[in-house]
Amino acid sequence: MAAHAPLGSGRQISPEDLLTLLAVARLGKFTAAAHSLGLNHTTVSRRIAALEKAYGQRVLVASPDGWELSTAGRQLLPIAEDIESALGRIDAPETSALSGTIRIACPQAFALEYAVPALTDLQKSHPGLQIELITATQRARQYRSGVDIEVVVGRPDSPRSVAKRIRDYRLQLYASQDYLRTHPVPVTLDDLAEHRIVYYIENSLQVDDLDEASSEIPTGKGFFRSNSVHAHARATANGVGIGILPDFLARDDPSLVQVLPDLFSKRVSYWAAVRHEALRNAGVRSVLEVL
Repeated sequence: MAAHAPLGSGRQISPEDLLTLLAVARLGKFTAAAHSLGLNHTTVSRRIAALEKAYGQRVLVASPDGWELSTAGRQLLPIAEDIESALGRIDAPETSALSGTIRIACPQAFALEYAVPALTDLQKSHPGLQIELITATQRARQYRSGVDIEVVVGRPDSPRSVAKRIRDYRLQLYASQDYLRTHPVPVTLDDLAEHRIVYYIENSLQVDDLDEASSEIPTGKGFFRSNSVHAHARATANGVGIGILPDFLARDDPSLVQVLPDLFSKRVSYWAAVRHEALRNAGVRSVLEVL
């Protein structure tokens, strides 16, 4: 099956090449597009080269934000989307309005508390929709690509992506009831210097909002550090020290007691970054809505 190239070139454009262009436009990387299509990087590169030869113009340009559509590439985007939509109607079950694979990256705590319940409910209603969920707590980088939706802590600064606030939460201080029975209860922030603090490994994340939270706490007598927020919650519940925890993780553990509630409570926000091309996908829009 082949589609005739625009501009009267007489050459033929392969629908597979157009779908490859669509994947690169949404994900920004040849490697990510190859993974989503079940291909290798070389095949993606070859298909893009074939498309550009048939079309007679460059369809992609390199940028710090990954591969971006050129003016000519943007003209081909609606055609590629029409092909994808038509194939989706063939491949997806009759009861499924959404189809295809959506790739999401988000922090582990957000994934378990919010993303997994929302996404699995969405999939139950749309059996043709497939989800790939990558868990990573990372900074709101200026440049990102490789996934359809990336959820980060703090507002992302990515001029070629749409930033959408997902939800707020609070970092607060908690200790187990057993810990407070055997250690002096802090009355001021300075009193925390006499306690072991449970939090992230210093400088391991470079997430401004998370780093700022720990900077307000005096250096304690010791520490328990991990790159996993669930390790923070478990260590705090086990009575090793005073933890800086998200309120939504601590609220369901009856063994945890909030410490210094009037002196320390930092609001933090989850944000989603989505490339403009990805937002044209109904599946991406639906996933973003349920998140």
